[in-house]
Amino acid sequence: MRFTESSIYQQLPPSPLQSINLPFLTAHGVKLSIKRDDLLHSEISGNKWRKLKYNLLHAEKNHQQHILSFGGAFSNHIHALAAAGKHFNVKTTGIIRGEAHYAANPTLSQAQQWGMQLQFVDRKTYRLKEQAEYLQTIQSQYSDAYIIPEGGSNDLALPGVEEICIELAQQSEQPIDHVFTATGSAGTLAGLISGTLKYSPETQVHGIAVLKNAHYLSNTVTHFVPQANALNWHLHTDFHEGGYGKISSSLANFCHQFTQQTTIPIEPIYTGKMFYALWQLIEQGFFPVGTHIVAVHTGGLQGLAGLKAQQKF
Repeated sequence: MRFTESSIYQQLPPSPLQSINLPFLTAHGVKLSIKRDDLLHSEISGNKWRKLKYNLLHAEKNHQQHILSFGGAFSNHIHALAAAGKHFNVKTTGIIRGEAHYAANPTLSQAQQWGMQLQFVDRKTYRLKEQAEYLQTIQSQYSDAYIIPEGGSNDLALPGVEEICIELAQQSEQPIDHVFTATGSAGTLAGLISGTLKYSPETQVHGIAVLKNAHYLSNTVTHFVPQANALNWHLHTDFHEGGYGKISSSLANFCHQFTQQTTIPIEPIYTGKMFYALWQLIEQGFFPVGTHIVAVHTGGLQGLAGLKAQQKF
């Protein structure tokens, strides 16, 4: 791997900050800008690239040519890691929750085309993915591998996400009152909180949990950012639409309408839920007139192919 010498990241400009003008927003007196991290790279998408950057640098520094991680059958993280493996000539392995026939789906078939090796495990085994004993077993099985947690969320993910805040400080012509992100494993949320504490402490950070019973993610945030001030951030846990991967008809309709009105593609698993929640909060009068909101588009658009294959969206 020659990440530092041939980094595509250093050739990429900051993702655009796009102002959105819609009658709905005007009627409620709020300004919305979207941080288009979906445009960072066509294959290593959005927040997954942010979280992988310093993990890749760490692996290179320690002369590790094999990276292993965990994910579901349609995982954005697994897809992005496989793409990074192709670009930087690194061996990659994915421990996948589910049965071997999932290998034929659009996400995993592409990951394999990029050279990723897959190992399928049942759900009971997969739940052990954060336990030391199981990780030791995986490490002994793949002795040369650098292991990254599910979703890419670890301490090395934070500085990559913090760079969003640096870019926003340079791009926004007016103060940012609130920043929103979809939240799955909480690494992106933690990175945004850490970044705002450093670069724009007056900004409030909001995570929209995309899974049920996600209150525990608050502990994940404080683990990553011990100095996190509860006044600086909020985890919203009531907008999951039935749970991870669940797509209500109202959510699906919103996503289609949003893309039609803005020409910005979104998917209903992460960014769609985040925007749908944001729209509901605006409608409820959550924000004072004149509020400037930035929503981070974290990518994940590769998942649309899988949803279409399953006839879910």
